[in-house]
Formats: sequence, C-alpha cells, structure tokens
Amino acid sequence: MPSWLTVFLIALAAVAFFTLAMSLTLIFKGHNIDSEIATNKNMQRLGIKCAVQESREDTGTDNCHGVGCTGNCSACDIEQPAK
Repeated sequence: MPSWLTVFLIALAAVAFFTLAMSLTLIFKGHNIDSEIATNKNMQRLGIKCAVQESREDTGTDNCHGVGCTGNCSACDIEQPAK
C-alpha cells in the first residue's frame, strides 16, 4: 500500500473519531460544549475572563459594556477606545 494512502486513511480515521466523539457529547449531554466565556458558568466561577476584558482592566478602561460589548467576547473590539 502506498505511503500517501496510509497517511490519508489515518487522517480520515482521526477525523471520523473526533466527529463521533463530538456527536456522542451532544447526544449524552443534550447540548454542544459551551466554550464561550460569556456564557460558560464554570469559566466564570473560576474567574476566567475574556482577553479583551482583561486588557481593558489592565489599562483602566474596564467599562467594556459602554462601547458595545454585550458580554460576548467576540463582540468586544480592543481597538475601539472606551467612551
């Protein structure tokens, strides 16, 4: 068997395994894995913060909500100055 075919089959098996694992997580837990800091209660409990929020706290402009941040890190814009 050619080596490229072996590599391809191993990669295909890895993708299939991770797809199956994510599907089983969804089936047994009943929801997707919550990796968003703004909505994950365990991350909030541990004190994990959005990088933008930490940057604003470091610079003293920790009012992220005043510039359009809704608690969702993807909505925060670190380049936009605080009002």
